Amino acid sequence: MQRVLGLDIGDRRIGVSISDALGITAQGLDTIERSEPEKDIQSIVDIIKKWEIGKIVVGLPKNMNGTLGPQAEKVKEFIERLQQKVAIEVVFWDERLTTVAAERTLLEGNVSRKKRKGVIDKVAANMILQSYLDSCGHVK
Repeated sequence: MQRVLGLDIGDRRIGVSISDALGITAQGLDTIERSEPEKDIQSIVDIIKKWEIGKIVVGLPKNMNGTLGPQAEKVKEFIERLQQKVAIEVVFWDERLTTVAAERTLLEGNVSRKKRKGVIDKVAANMILQSYLDSCGHVK
């Protein structure tokens, strides 16, 4: 089985998570500081090649009523540009409350505010990917 990449795409950072080779567990991999769209996309393409990614799970920030807002549209546009560079299956995953849950997890772990800022996107990407993997029938 090929690894699955999890992405939490924000305006300032992209959280990156990756599955184990069996597709059972997610591990936070990196946080990409956003710069130019082409550089951001190339960073992800490099990860896809390095880890031999077979699928991407992308957090889709829906509104609480289930509709798609401006941020969701930005995420979809970014993924469209990424798919022009790599032919890979993309699954959009409802990420409502993921960042809130990630923040809570880091607070419970007594992670300082400064450190939280640098890892919250990676933790959110990890939660998105793990939720997807769990839905595929794998049990930890």
